[in-house]
Amino acid sequence: MTLFDSPIPAPGFKNDPEMDTVRRRLLELDPDGSRFARVLRETIDQLLDGENTGRFDWNDLHKTEKTHAGTLVEINLLREFKLSSGDDLDYMIEGIEVDCKFSQKEYGWMIPPEALDEICLVVWADDHQSLWSVGLLRADREKLTTSGTVTKKGNRDGKFSLTKNNHSLVDWIWYRKELKENLLLHLEPQLQQEILAPSSGQRRVNELFRQIIRKRVDRNVVRTLARQYDYMARVRDDKNRTRARPVLREEGIIITGDSTNHRVVAAALGGPVPEKGEFVSFRVARAQPHHGARPSVELDGAPWVAVEDDEAVDIPAPRLPSR
Repeated sequence: MTLFDSPIPAPGFKNDPEMDTVRRRLLELDPDGSRFARVLRETIDQLLDGENTGRFDWNDLHKTEKTHAGTLVEINLLREFKLSSGDDLDYMIEGIEVDCKFSQKEYGWMIPPEALDEICLVVWADDHQSLWSVGLLRADREKLTTSGTVTKKGNRDGKFSLTKNNHSLVDWIWYRKELKENLLLHLEPQLQQEILAPSSGQRRVNELFRQIIRKRVDRNVVRTLARQYDYMARVRDDKNRTRARPVLREEGIIITGDSTNHRVVAAALGGPVPEKGEFVSFRVARAQPHHGARPSVELDGAPWVAVEDDEAVDIPAPRLPSR
């Protein structure tokens, strides 16, 4: 069994009609969890603010920024699902007050006094593990505890938390699902350094697509490396010959984007196919008998195939079709 196949722990609460109602509504809004996953990825990227800071590691955030993460998750989920604000808690879901709690530490939520005995939407995401979970918790005041004390008066901030013995109180809706990978964070250190080493944003973006072949690259990675407002210009194929596409074409590399024509090319080459907001670069050569029956695409009037690092390329690579 792989990590992502881990079974969802049994819910801790039974016969709780309000919990059932909230759970059912969330599943109606997001049956497969894809919307939650996207909001969490975008919120972490929003905090990292790579365009202005060049950061891509949660550990590089300031303490105040990490504290602010919970507020951003709460607001971004409210907007994504068009939820109503509660009277006393964060959300009103099907007439039921629900508080939203986020932690980057699994089971690390801090429950405020006003949420005791109420329903909490508990959210966890870890960029280093590329995992996230969302569940519901009835914040039972008799089963919550405080950090560093056995009293029920709360910690210095007046907040409560779960003990290890009471982790089972969480009714998971999505458990340890895959979070879209933070590419720069998970690169091998030497490769990461080679991409980050150039002093200019353009050269860093060029090195990214030179090194990361046949792998989906989110545009947020380009934004972080480019460090400019119009970061997409670093990839664009135009009269500026320093852009990634014209530079790498001279090295036998093409960069496909998320337009329909580019996706067709990527699929014909055997993929992967870039999704919305993604790029995939390929090293290519004109199809030859020794390439066998590998997938090919016709460009510039000739068939082309994707090749590996140790295979010869043809230079320049062909231009990608505009339509």
